[in-house]
Formats: sequence, structure tokens, C-alpha cells
Amino acid sequence: MTRGAPGKVVRPFAFFRAGAQSDRANRPILVFEDVYKYFKKDQPTLRGINLVVERGEFCFVTGPSGAGKSTLLQLIYRKHTVDAGRILFAGRDIARLKSSSVPFLRRNLGIVFQDFKVVKHWTVFENVAIALEILDMPRRLVRARVAEALERVGLAGRGGDRTEGLSGGEQQRVAVARAIVTEPALILADEPTGNLDPHLAIDILTLFEEIHETGTTVLFATHDHSLMGKRDHRIIALDEGRVLEARTGLRSWPGAMDVGARTETSGLRVVASG
Repeated sequence: MTRGAPGKVVRPFAFFRAGAQSDRANRPILVFEDVYKYFKKDQPTLRGINLVVERGEFCFVTGPSGAGKSTLLQLIYRKHTVDAGRILFAGRDIARLKSSSVPFLRRNLGIVFQDFKVVKHWTVFENVAIALEILDMPRRLVRARVAEALERVGLAGRGGDRTEGLSGGEQQRVAVARAIVTEPALILADEPTGNLDPHLAIDILTLFEEIHETGTTVLFATHDHSLMGKRDHRIIALDEGRVLEARTGLRSWPGAMDVGARTETSGLRVVASG
């Protein structure tokens, strides 16, 4: 890991050509340019998305069920590809990557899901270490990096525990440790608190904020307005596949957040249209 300006972390992107990193390091980490995605003919899930996410931002991605939150994140890690427009990751067009380059893209991403996706009959260590082992990292370094990641998520000394014996909140912490152990440039969190009670949800949000403070960019998808109301992070709200955006959190305009509304209200502004 290399550092640029104070407080900013600049990480290499393995699939970029040598010599291109310094130029790419100054670009936004994500740019959506007129992005459309269809799963049904004539019914776009995402329509005309234009969006810029700068390096080091923490953004809530919100909207009602079916608004396209998960689809937006899935396009970034190439589970799906765009039907029109393009998505640039540090200046590189994700859709144009060869299949052989997609694993290198994902090495720069940490992905956390609502249902944890841990292997319950594995130990905590095994669940986190797998992210490094597939990179063929030396065993000694794997042990050190896993121990560091577990300490960061509040599970120091728990590497030998069976994951199936952990609480839901602890299993999500294992998932977060697995996501951060590779030191990704971007964390994609898809409803990571959806299966947790409100107290644990705040704990997990705080954990992501601590990770963000190291310089990692975070996209945190959630429909929980009470969670967003406790912070002043940028909000990217989706409604029927379009983007409504607020630069500051809900507390700056209490009562105004109606993701289903399609008009500008108290700080919300339309930044993309079909």
C-alpha cells in the first residue's frame, strides 16, 4: 500500500498497465455514464444513471425494494454487465474488461452481503484467509494479515472459533474482515445490516466508518432511514432506476427524505433522468 496526500490511501490496481497508476490515482474511483440495465424488455432496472464517486467517499445507497440498489453494486463487480452506457473504475471501463481480467478487478473490491456468505463449518480464520489464499500469498503473511483484520473488526483471538457458533453480528464481522483483508480500494456493502437488530446495525455501520477513515471508499446500500439519520454521509437515493442525490445526510433536512418521491425536496436534486 502506498500513500499520497495526507489522509489519502492510494492502492495499486493489478489489472492496469504498468506506468498508468499515477494518472489513474487522480481520477474518481467510480463514474457511471448514462448507464442502463434491463432484466425485462422495455423495463429498465437502471435508467440513465450518471454518477461520480470520488476516492475516499462514504456513500449511502438507498431506495425502496426493487429500486436497483443491488443491481448497481453488482454491475461494479461484474456479476452483470451494462446494456448501455459505461462504468469507469479508476478510469477503466469495467464492461470492456476481458473475462480473465475480472478476478483482478475484484481483488480491488471488498464485498459484504446481507446474508454474510460465510462458510459456517469453517473457522473464523479459514473464512477470512481464503481471500488471501486464492492470491497465493505466503502462509506467514496470511496469518499476519488475518490477525490484523480480525483485530480491526473486534474479533482478535477468535480465529480458531467455528463460525457456526457465532452470533449474527459476529458472523457479519467475519464477512467484513474477509472483505478488508486484501486492503481493497472500494468496499461494496449490500444491505449489510439487514439481518441485524438496530443496536448491532449501528455497530456494523461504525465498523465500516472506521474502515473508511483509513482511506477506503465505501458504498453502503441500505433502506434503513433510521440508520442514515444518525450520520451525515452523502446519500445516493434510487427511485425506479433513476438517481436522486443528497450531498449531506438526513439530519440536514429532517423529514424530507421520501425516496419514492420523484420531485426535488429540501436538498434532494435529480442528477439523472431517463
